[in-house]
Amino acid sequence: MATRLARKLTSSSSLITISTADISSPLVNHGGSRLSWAFSSSSSSSSTATTSSNSSSSKREKKITDRLSAVIDAVNDRKLPPELRGQRNAVRSETNIINVVEQRIWHSMEEGQFENLPRKGKPLDLNTNPHADPAEDILYRILSKNGRAPEWVELNKEIRSKVSDWRIALKKAWTSKCNGHHEKWVECCEALKMQLREISDKVFRYNLIVPFGSQMFGLKWEKEVARLEE
Repeated sequence: MATRLARKLTSSSSLITISTADISSPLVNHGGSRLSWAFSSSSSSSSTATTSSNSSSSKREKKITDRLSAVIDAVNDRKLPPELRGQRNAVRSETNIINVVEQRIWHSMEEGQFENLPRKGKPLDLNTNPHADPAEDILYRILSKNGRAPEWVELNKEIRSKVSDWRIALKKAWTSKCNGHHEKWVECCEALKMQLREISDKVFRYNLIVPFGSQMFGLKWEKEVARLEE
């Protein structure tokens, strides 16, 4: 009797263990899948929000740049003659502007607008420069009355004179080299290179003080010697 009760108890406990394991495992797996789905959905929504914010910011920046470029185009367009305005896609070079100016001059000449100009046939008044800065114009007039010129004008004359003398000396030294006097050529080269550095310093000074557009290039030893070799 005792053995039968023990067998019944062990069999019932094994049934209970199996049933709880069978029930608990699908619940755990189902809950884990729900958690993983919730995490993946939250991460995908955050990435979507980030991409949408980046795209919206790039669109705003593009609109701002387009507006700025349109304003710049409009300002530059107003600077052009009426004949060349509104041609955004066309190439508007300096030649086109010069052609428009020449056409206007020819039309004015044909219409006789240059016939009865004031001071016609009389010498020009060069005492004042209407295109110069008033302060510079006064300074230039004072210099001209005293027989002087601006510093950059005097420096230009000095540089041109020194360059001419230096090239004559270089040509003489090259002739002596061609005649077989190699030692004299070496001595002359050292002196000529020192003079060339002095000229380059003056050119540098000149380019700093000269009005824009009137700068000059310095001399290069290799190019000057190559000119003599030709």
